[in-house]
Amino acid sequence: MKNKRTTLVHLIYFSRLNLAADAPTRARQLGEITRQAQKKNEFSVITSFLVVEQNFAAQVIEGERMSVNETFARISNDTRHRDVQIVEWREIVKREFVNSFATGIRSAANDALFQKANLMPMFQRGTPRAATIHALAGALQAESMSKQGIDHLFV
Repeated sequence: MKNKRTTLVHLIYFSRLNLAADAPTRARQLGEITRQAQKKNEFSVITSFLVVEQNFAAQVIEGERMSVNETFARISNDTRHRDVQIVEWREIVKREFVNSFATGIRSAANDALFQKANLMPMFQRGTPRAATIHALAGALQAESMSKQGIDHLFV
């Protein structure tokens, strides 16, 4: 019996962010991105995790092939992103992220995870590795779930 070919995919990209330098405006802008993305992703049945470090963003997007392609096209055309580059695009068997849109922004609380991933030099060279982005997003999701009292996921 042949394996059924899945249409479930994940895409990992990174970009430079065009956001304000001052912290209050930047926080407001990131809040707007979160609200807009959550609504659109829920409608498109997308799960994702956005990692933000300084003026760089990397995101894992999961869902049906067409929905992921449409979501990425929207991101690529968003003026808040520039130099958008796909790091990995592949079929997957199951989703690994649970929220339509979750964000991990480097802070004192999660600094150890960001230090371990050491993404900044890769971002600056324009060569972030998909495995590193994926591992950091997974670790940030696990940390968030743990704080909510959830010790494992059945995804």
